[in-house]
Amino acid sequence: MVLKTLAISQQAGQCRGRVISLSPSAAQVIAQTVSIMEQKPVDVDDQELKKVIADFLDQGHVDNIVAMFRREPKYYGWTGELLADERFSVRLGVAVLFEELGAIQPEKIGLAVPSLLTLLKSSQPLLRGEAVSLLALIGGEEAETHIRRLETDPSPQVREMVELVLGVPR
Repeated sequence: MVLKTLAISQQAGQCRGRVISLSPSAAQVIAQTVSIMEQKPVDVDDQELKKVIADFLDQGHVDNIVAMFRREPKYYGWTGELLADERFSVRLGVAVLFEELGAIQPEKIGLAVPSLLTLLKSSQPLLRGEAVSLLALIGGEEAETHIRRLETDPSPQVREMVELVLGVPR
């Protein structure tokens, strides 16, 4: 049987300076793996990624999305779009996501506030109410200021949500 030798570098996370003997098939597998690892990551369109995030939330895979938000703060800016999804399970997933993120990295959840301001002006009371609810989860003076602006909202459901999150007695 013919054997090939391969020097594995420390930078690849393996043993430096060791020469090992491999069967031809093992050498081929390692060569293919290294080739795959060296490839540049595939660029994914932001709209496509937002859809994937929403689909994961819809399926209850919140932990995966928590990990993504922790690694990439720009995703906080997508919160308003995610919350506007027609699927109830996605909107619920966004709330669970922010409960988790609030416990893990409370200093970053305020990054979502600007993306929610558009929803506060939505013609749909449901979306205004969802935004109020999420702002309450985010907390802080800025969020409260935006919530208070809806105390006189034309929708009784939105006003009720505002009262609930602000703790205003009815």
